[in-house]
Amino acid sequence: MANVYSAACPSRQALDRLADKWSVLLIGALEAGPQRFGQLRDRIDGVSEKMLAQTLRSLERDGLVNRQGDRPDRTVVYQLTPLGETLRAPVAAIREWAEQYINDIEQAREQADSRQSEDPGRVRE
Repeated sequence: MANVYSAACPSRQALDRLADKWSVLLIGALEAGPQRFGQLRDRIDGVSEKMLAQTLRSLERDGLVNRQGDRPDRTVVYQLTPLGETLRAPVAAIREWAEQYINDIEQAREQADSRQSEDPGRVRE
């Protein structure tokens, strides 16, 4: 039985994949359907071409993304596999949560930073 809390459990690798911001952003971007490398690069602000290529390869290896190429014009598109499609709802929920609560997070950070500056001896994690 899988148990992500066990260091020896391979399900941790799946959790690691989903905890990666570029993986989550790529899965979310591919919800709209097949896209080319350049479209994904343009859609996900801040991702380098190297990181985009690495993440796409990892997602493909894990069976979450499919790479398809047309020979005549050498166009390559990426799309979610049926397994990748199962992540649409969880990824959307995480994205919506982040967008909904970012102001609360920023406020909490400001308060924590303010407390830290008022008490410089306080150990910061």
